[in-house]
Order: sequence, then C-alpha cells, then structure tokens
Amino acid sequence: MRTQVSRGASTMTDITLVVFDMAGTTIKDDGQVPRAFAEALSRQGISASVEALNRVRGSSKRHAIQQFIPEGPDRGKQTENAYTVFKATLASAYQSEGVVPIPGSRETFEWLRSRGITVALNTGFDRDITELLITSLGWQHDVVDVIVSGDDVKRGRPAPDLILRAMELTGTPGPESVASVGDTMLDLQAGHAARVRWNIGVLSGAHRREQLAGEPHTHLLPSVADLPGLWESWSPRATSPDI
Repeated sequence: MRTQVSRGASTMTDITLVVFDMAGTTIKDDGQVPRAFAEALSRQGISASVEALNRVRGSSKRHAIQQFIPEGPDRGKQTENAYTVFKATLASAYQSEGVVPIPGSRETFEWLRSRGITVALNTGFDRDITELLITSLGWQHDVVDVIVSGDDVKRGRPAPDLILRAMELTGTPGPESVASVGDTMLDLQAGHAARVRWNIGVLSGAHRREQLAGEPHTHLLPSVADLPGLWESWSPRATSPDI
C-alpha cells in the first residue's frame, strides 16, 4: 500500500475545503459512463475492452476518447464525432434511468458545511452533462459551494487542475487545507499532484480496493457516507487508517 505522507499539522480540523468527484463518488455509477464510451467508439469502428475503458475512468472524457482514436489526419474529427455520440448517449441514459446519489452524499455535504467546511464538486464531464446531473439531483441551490467541470480547466486528471480551480474559486490559500475524495486511480493521482492534505479514495465506484491501494492516498473508505465518522474518530495519534 502506498500512502501519501501528510504535510504539516496532522489533524482533520485543519481542513477547510473538501473536493468531491461526481460519478462513482457522490453519484451512483450503474455503468452508464462505460456504456456511453463503448457506443461512441463503436460508431467509429473501434472496440475497447472493459479493462481498457476502466483505465481511463476519472479522466477528461474528450481526452479519454481521443486515446482510443488512431493517429491520422482525421483523428480530431473522429474524436469530436465520438465525443458528441458519448454525450448524447450518456444524457439519454441518465434521463431514462434517472440520476441517483450515493446514499449519504447530501448528508455528508450538509455535515461538512454546518461545520464551516467548504464543499466543491469536480468532474471530467463537460458543463452540459454536469448541469444535467446537478439539476436532476436538485443540487443546484445551496447544496455545495462550487462545481468545477472539465470545461473549466486546460488539463484533466491526473493533472491537479480541477482541484486547483476549486481552491481558486473558494479562496483556499494552500493544499494543506484541502481534502480530495474520489473513486478512481486518476482521482488519487490528481489529489497527490495537487499535494492535498487528505487524499481519500472511496470504494463506491469504478475501481476496487486493490487498485486504489496502489495509488498515493491517506484513507480508503467504503463511501462518502463514512467521511463524517472518519472525521470524528481521527486523532493526531492515528496513522492514516484504511477503513
């Protein structure tokens, strides 16, 4: 297990901003995203294994698609065509199947905000899909403080840009006051790149415990619903437990 070494004072009371991923972390992932990827690539005559699709989970969706498109003069056009299909397929799936939060997500947001901790969402989805999800959940008003989508940054995960943008929007001065929570290996890599104090993986989404355990992290939790319990039980004598 590779744990990320915490920096400076080591209590959770130092955290002023928690940045949460969306699909698989705060929103249930019932396979809509990989199915949409597979359909988008299939329309371009490209097949991708479940394992290959799993490796790009958490990244910018356009960039993830581009990784499967062969080099050539039409690569850009093919990427955009596939991305358009991806968006339409995913939106249709969410509209027909519904958007369901991970149990305890909203309660965790409320718990944190009631203690003066700022809550941000970040995602590799573009703004259109992000707004569809947020509206479907009824989270558009006073549920979280800021939302950062893939359109808002130059680089997707594993680059730290989504987290850094959330810090900028919330006036958070440094990563030592930040916790990042996500369900993919790329989420943990981005948290590590941003040098956040707490880099937390959750087991509610795309990647299994053994996959997340191989990335830099401070904690692994069953879901975001367990975050308040971790917060309350943690003490300076603890050693970054995996729960």
